[in-house]
Amino acid sequence: MRIFFTGGSGKAGRHVAPHLAEQGHHVTNADLVPLRHPAVADLRVDLTDAGETYSALAGLATFDELDLPEKPTYDAVVHFAAVPAILLTSDAATYATNVLSTYNVLEAATRLGVRKIVFASSETTYGVCFAQGERRPLYLPVDEDHPTVPEDAYAMSKVAGEVTARSFQARTGADVYGLRINNVIEPDEYGELFPPFLTDPSLRRRNLFAYIDVRDLGQMVQRCLEVDGLGYEVFNVANADMSVAATTQELQHRFYDGVEVRREMDRNETFYAIDKARDLLGFEPRHSWRQVLSDPGGRNG
Repeated sequence: MRIFFTGGSGKAGRHVAPHLAEQGHHVTNADLVPLRHPAVADLRVDLTDAGETYSALAGLATFDELDLPEKPTYDAVVHFAAVPAILLTSDAATYATNVLSTYNVLEAATRLGVRKIVFASSETTYGVCFAQGERRPLYLPVDEDHPTVPEDAYAMSKVAGEVTARSFQARTGADVYGLRINNVIEPDEYGELFPPFLTDPSLRRRNLFAYIDVRDLGQMVQRCLEVDGLGYEVFNVANADMSVAATTQELQHRFYDGVEVRREMDRNETFYAIDKARDLLGFEPRHSWRQVLSDPGGRNG
């Protein structure tokens, strides 16, 4: 597939875009900063500018494409570009950048006839991650039916992006899949970040004690590209286990006493339910901190 990948130079994108190229796809990274990966074409695009976005999606990616008998078109768009959190710029700029860029990408892609669009939403949409003070989910495990009522500018922008994506899907009938991505972890971060998590699980409360290895995120995007015909769907994206040493039941009693539990959960199962991605896409995470670090509580394995 010829893929227009926005935000390929960001923390997640710099792994996922090359992963897709390794699967044989032709990937163009549309970003303000080049990735400089030999298998990925770089194109500087300001996605908040509708004209730039449309022009980039309608144009060539490399000089080699000049030798083709006809100008190629994109088969898919993967939209990861965004201000990735609060407190990086003003709230107003975060919201405006994310909402406008998502609208521009979706409008350009659908008007140009792209039939597969995968976009990055966020765990923050559930209103827990960036809440002021203590906030608990309404029930466990948190699935895609859980209400999305955030109060921060970043998560608001992601909810607005989901509404926008659903509207463009209804207008065009294209496949548009949203990924509510949990806290992205790179392989070299386990040794630095996770030891404190294993001894003090409260550090992971805002992420519902979950995470997603960036290599498994790449697999998730690949599965979205391979599975057609779902229309509009959103998916939680996380690894299958907790990011802490405490068991699921221990965390439930300590942090979520009184919160409704809708089904029995395994001893290390994530509160951030990935059942839907498993059922509809065949997503199966392969990576875990347990493959890298020792569990101080002796629960590893």
